Amino acid sequence: MIAILKHGTTPEQTKHLINWLARMELDVHVSEGAEVTVLGLIGDTSRVDMELLSSLEMVESVKRVSEPFKQANRKFHPNDTVIEVGKVKIGGGNFAMMAGPCSVESEDQIIEVAKAVKAAGANILRGGAFKPRTSPYAFQGMGGQGIDLLLKAKAETGLPIVTEIMDISTLDLFADVDIIQVGARNMQNFNLLKELGKTNKPILLKRGLANTLQELLMSAEYIMSEGNENIMLCERGIRTFETYTRNTLDLSAVSVLHELSHLPVIVDPSHATGKAKLVPPMAVAATAAGTDGLIIEVHNKPACALCDGAQSLTPAQFEELSRKVQRIREAIV
Repeated sequence: MIAILKHGTTPEQTKHLINWLARMELDVHVSEGAEVTVLGLIGDTSRVDMELLSSLEMVESVKRVSEPFKQANRKFHPNDTVIEVGKVKIGGGNFAMMAGPCSVESEDQIIEVAKAVKAAGANILRGGAFKPRTSPYAFQGMGGQGIDLLLKAKAETGLPIVTEIMDISTLDLFADVDIIQVGARNMQNFNLLKELGKTNKPILLKRGLANTLQELLMSAEYIMSEGNENIMLCERGIRTFETYTRNTLDLSAVSVLHELSHLPVIVDPSHATGKAKLVPPMAVAATAAGTDGLIIEVHNKPACALCDGAQSLTPAQFEELSRKVQRIREAIV
């Protein structure tokens, strides 16, 4: 349930109303916009007398929210959420360009790529330290040592870093990581999501291979229900009957998620297509569709990459893509 307060309602009136609602054992989520203040009521709202609440002088209207996701719902939070990572802002018209290798392989590799993507326009460095792989014999990442190398690259370039967590037991290793990524395979690892909700870290939550958008939003709700509202939703392709591409990029998800939720939406064309030649056109299309950012795999030597070299751009290719994305953004903003 949401209660929209009238313009001009004083902070004292709002506080009094929140206290009254809290006595009904409801959690009250406050969203203050430019024109109105929205109170989102979470809990057993059956005990709330809608007619009484609507009759209060300060209340403009009262509505029930039918969707199961509450805090991620745009009805609860009409304005776009803007996430700040260092000096980088994401959402609400601010665009993030995340780029870097699928996996961290060495100090020289990650620092070389970090410098190259920064020069080409990236404002966040991505890199995998822990790698979930389909085959148990494939390279699994450098683990904690990989995070240490990412932090060295951050010190060299000033770029915030984003890397994937796979297990609750490693959470302490992410203390200095700027954005924690939850991969597609862990989208419904609810114990992990709840633990991440107890942190104040920005979370990049990737859509699962065969999950609906509502299921993605419900996973975000798990994190938000524990207090962490700094979440970015990531469309990275879903599994369909098509086999030419690694996955099928669902660009309609960008518009649908923006309609349903206030959270920023990021698109990953690298994992969606699995082919380097398809990454630029899909990145440009995602930008035109209104995404709040892109996450692109870039490797200094894709042919020698230990992970996902086929979908990785070279620094030169990324620089060209970055220019195209900037021109598209100038045209649509």
